[in-house]
Amino acid sequence: MLSFHKAVESDFSAVNELVIANLHSDVGLVENIGHYIVGSGGKRLRPVVVLLSALANGYKGKQHLTMAAVIEFIHTATLLHDDVVDVSALRRGRETANNQWGNAPSVLVGDFIYSRAFQMLVSVGDMPIMGVIADATNVIAEGEVQQMGNAGNSAIDEPTYYEVIYRKTAKLFEAAARIGAMLAAKEGGSVDTHNSGADAMAAYGKHLGLAFQIADDVLDYQGDSEATGKNVGDDLAEGKMTLPLIHARDHLEEEQKQLICSAIESKNSEHFEAILAAVRQSSSLDYAVVQAQEQAELAKQSLLQLPDSEFKVVLSDLADFAVSRIS
Repeated sequence: MLSFHKAVESDFSAVNELVIANLHSDVGLVENIGHYIVGSGGKRLRPVVVLLSALANGYKGKQHLTMAAVIEFIHTATLLHDDVVDVSALRRGRETANNQWGNAPSVLVGDFIYSRAFQMLVSVGDMPIMGVIADATNVIAEGEVQQMGNAGNSAIDEPTYYEVIYRKTAKLFEAAARIGAMLAAKEGGSVDTHNSGADAMAAYGKHLGLAFQIADDVLDYQGDSEATGKNVGDDLAEGKMTLPLIHARDHLEEEQKQLICSAIESKNSEHFEAILAAVRQSSSLDYAVVQAQEQAELAKQSLLQLPDSEFKVVLSDLADFAVSRIS
């Protein structure tokens, strides 16, 4: 168990029990796929952020448990859908659900898990929080469509890259962190969705999510499938212009630049080793690592107004963890 899990160990166990309990369905295939994807590992970082944010802001109630499970369900549903869209065969070191059961069952069970999240959300009965979740899921969907539309486009620039990873990854971290602070504010008598504490926590979540995604994109060029849980070079094969490739494209000679662009446009990882050598030659992995570290620092700076507590320290440690995988 990682240190940030230990800090919320009892709550984290309660969230896992909620997740399992709410996967119940009279349709066997729903439960089979649901349990498979939920039980496939993963660090449950997004629900941990909900718990830590609530506790760091002084929350004493129990609704943070339900909201953490809601966030995990939304994330799980997006994974099922993502793997279908990306035609992925490996997730968290295991065969993807779509590879095992097919695309249609994976999409439909993803829909079930999404809708179950909103059933749980209704039970909390908090309209401002429902608004945050509704907005987040809409933005995430936009990000997925935008990323799909960008696949094979070798002209993607850094602002577009950041826009996509904010939508598809950082937005849910942002919502998770905001919700924890909102629960604490509500308990203290405040109903302002955009109180300063919630805004600061949202900024933390946003920058944490950006740091994690940039780190993941670096790992696609310097990790290994056993460590990352996916096949190295998948992004290239899917035609994704991630930050290391964007930087390399803009800093290499024409021949190497064309090698990258051709691979992206044809969605072909045949020349992965040559492209990896070019990315390293241009120090593009180092550049991306620095950008991830800057996002982690911005996340930590967002915590400055929080009162000192064990949970504040763990939130800061979590930002460091986001980039420790590539440092």
